[in-house]
Amino acid sequence: MTIDLKKLAEQQDPGASGLRKCVIEALRAVFDPEIPLNIYDLGLIYDLDINESAGSVHIKMTLTTPACPVAQSFPCTVECAVREVPGVKDVAVEIVWDPPWSRDSMSEAAKLELGLL
Repeated sequence: MTIDLKKLAEQQDPGASGLRKCVIEALRAVFDPEIPLNIYDLGLIYDLDINESAGSVHIKMTLTTPACPVAQSFPCTVECAVREVPGVKDVAVEIVWDPPWSRDSMSEAAKLELGLL
């Protein structure tokens, strides 16, 4: 059985539109280096503040563990992916550790993909 995570996530967030929807799509194209899921459905994005008129995006995110092997470079990877979105002029990625990431942060679609449901 193949699961379309994008379609399932759109059903879970039907209010996303415009620039927000495009930014979420860009975040879904970035995959965690250790868990084969995108960072949005994995629950690593804690806050996504978008000012459409200014084209600015502020992301608060975490990593699965502080000892993540790409902890230093991963925020830049996320920033670069979001910068590619048409209409985005400024991106700030902030790594936060509180609350710590857990499996409970994952979307239902991600849990299903990993066989956790």
